[in-house]
Amino acid sequence: MQTMGQKKLLRFSQIKEFPNVFEYPKEMAGTWENVFGNKNPLLLELACGRGEYTIGLAQQFPQHNFIGVDVKGNRMYMGAKKAIDFPLKNVNFLRTQIEMLPDYFSEGEVDEMWITFPDPQLRTSRAKKRLTHPRFLRLYKKVLKQQGIIHLKTDSPDLYQFTLKVIKMYDLILLESCNDVYGQAVVDERLKIKTHYENLDIAGSNKIFYLKFSLPEKIIDKDDELQLLLKETEHTVD
Repeated sequence: MQTMGQKKLLRFSQIKEFPNVFEYPKEMAGTWENVFGNKNPLLLELACGRGEYTIGLAQQFPQHNFIGVDVKGNRMYMGAKKAIDFPLKNVNFLRTQIEMLPDYFSEGEVDEMWITFPDPQLRTSRAKKRLTHPRFLRLYKKVLKQQGIIHLKTDSPDLYQFTLKVIKMYDLILLESCNDVYGQAVVDERLKIKTHYENLDIAGSNKIFYLKFSLPEKIIDKDDELQLLLKETEHTVD
């Protein structure tokens, strides 16, 4: 029987042969329509983990292209293999750090982004690592189309409230907010997709939170003010 370490090594070696996995590729910015063979809208799932959302969205929207982005290849292996087995021609995976997105996508190349169950980085000292922190939003701005949409789905009330603070403080455009996805009378089909981490309910909130927003023309720099506010206030949820 293989150990966990052996499985990881095997998966790392196998994804190098997968045609739908790109590991730290060079000179990819502006070329993704060539990879997919069409000019369909391009959507990213950031910190995609096992790629459940990438796969689920690609099945729901075959007329769109999807890329799951994560640094952990052993997790990405599962989604990439599913995409090959189905097969799904509108799915690819990119192994890299989120901070390097502008190296792999050109200005305005991405239509939408999904951030699904990221690590909420609960300690205030680690707030800059939250994927909806302004330092990340500025990176997203570099590759998103004008008025490109960002979706956040999380079980963390803290990350939900933090992102609402950022939206208000930085004059982002809030398009939709929900503090109990499955408590709605009608649930958007896109929000019914469940990831491994959603099923774990790590936050123990028994609720799923959702935000849909877009970025203004310029993201002002209030990062020091934001950090001070975080230190002074406790995280609460409605």
